[in-house]
Amino acid sequence: HIFCTEEQITQEAKAFNELVMKVYKQFGFENVSVKLSLRPEKRAGDDEIWDKAEQGLRDALTACGIEWQELPGEGAFYGPKVEYHIKDAIGRSWQCGTIQLDFVLPERLGAEYVTEDNGRARPVMLHRAILGSMERFIGILIENHAGSFPLWLAPVQMVVMNITEKQADYCREVVEKLKAAGFRAELDLRNEKIGYKIRDNSQYRYPYQIVVGENEKENGQVAVRRKAEDLGSMKVEEFIQRLQEELKAEF
Repeated sequence: HIFCTEEQITQEAKAFNELVMKVYKQFGFENVSVKLSLRPEKRAGDDEIWDKAEQGLRDALTACGIEWQELPGEGAFYGPKVEYHIKDAIGRSWQCGTIQLDFVLPERLGAEYVTEDNGRARPVMLHRAILGSMERFIGILIENHAGSFPLWLAPVQMVVMNITEKQADYCREVVEKLKAAGFRAELDLRNEKIGYKIRDNSQYRYPYQIVVGENEKENGQVAVRRKAEDLGSMKVEEFIQRLQEELKAEF
């Protein structure tokens, strides 16, 4: 919750809009619709307060330079709200982020602040949520990426696989170097053919699959697969640098 003066409503709402849009873009949501929910039939506070609150949010959205749809009667009982909607994998729209302007609760709380001329005034409360329901947002996020997350978001970023038992120790060294560099890597040292291991690990949609044979072991290299793309062999340090550059690009 944010307590602010009436004069700060626009700048606070604008700052929130910039934050929520940045967060959604980072998670891969580009198509975000904005809606302004207005006074419901049953509400607290008089019409003068509601007029002020609704216009305050309109002014903030105008300052953000975005388009919005107004929803009469859909506001909370204590104030209007701006809703941010994103779509799931089958096109359904879900409200996630929201910022609600509340003149009523500060009055009920008896909240005050000292003004510049040493007087007292009532602050405004902004109720702020970026993701909304965490469980729902994660569900939409998984569907949106079909489980194939960008590198920064993937719970496991890569799996390192050996071709024969002779490369097992080297694979462990590679994983330790990757973890030391801050990456989330797992080992697959199962006594299975490499083709099987590649197919089996593909179902988990790791951003990277790393294959290590005798040539890679002798040359201090790894054979890199990015999704279904074969990137060839490279030094471990070169691969780590590639990962670091990819993370920078994603942000």
